[in-house]
Amino acid sequence: MTTRPTALITGASSGIGAELARLFAADAHDLVLVARRARPLEELSAELRQRHGVSVRVLARDLSESTSVAGLWDELMDARVQVDALVNNAGVGLYGPVWEQDGDALDRMVRLNVASLTTLTRLVLPGMVSRHSGKILNLASVVGYQPAGPGMAAYYATKAYVLSFSKGLALELKGSGVTVTALSPGVTVSSFEERSGARGTRLYRWVPAMSAKAVALAGYRGMMREKTVVIPGVIAKLFSLAGELPPRSIALAVNRWLLKRPGGHSSSTS
Repeated sequence: MTTRPTALITGASSGIGAELARLFAADAHDLVLVARRARPLEELSAELRQRHGVSVRVLARDLSESTSVAGLWDELMDARVQVDALVNNAGVGLYGPVWEQDGDALDRMVRLNVASLTTLTRLVLPGMVSRHSGKILNLASVVGYQPAGPGMAAYYATKAYVLSFSKGLALELKGSGVTVTALSPGVTVSSFEERSGARGTRLYRWVPAMSAKAVALAGYRGMMREKTVVIPGVIAKLFSLAGELPPRSIALAVNRWLLKRPGGHSSSTS
């Protein structure tokens, strides 16, 4: 009997994460789906079992909690789950001046976007390296190419970390049989701007958004082709290029303008 490979996907309850789960299932992967909300995970798992006949394990976990990743991993090891592909999709954003943001929310964002992603990656790697096989897809962002994001300073910094970490790790793993891909989308149709508090800024009002399905497909194809970085869409590619061109002070000023609401100033809504 042939065993299907297993993909572990965080932030799988909606958006890009849910679309990636559909792609993995269609490609005959069993799944471990992780997110805070159990109900949408259960609904998605029922859809994927019925449509593709794959096994789906649902784990409702808040990965912004300090001990959640270790607990998640212990549970998977106790169940003898072999992770063949890891998708670090879970992430959040915060809008507004850092000093006006809720301290706990800021800490949770950094833990989720940076610490949890790093720890989960570290935990899956020994098994992948020993098997000379494995794929990791990290959700970075086109903002990782920008010098900074006044108005979303901490969020931009977390995504710059994800991009740098993914690129460095990809080279560390070269020749091991394990690949790392950073998916760096631009503005995407999702609830992100609402949840982050950035709704109404020029960036989210004026820059055309890609669908979560299109972003997921670009990321999945890039990962399967063992690309180190995937930047889906022409607009995102232009933003990534513009962010790295000198003098970067211009991109910084543009970002400050984009992250304001017309007729107003950056202010925290969290």
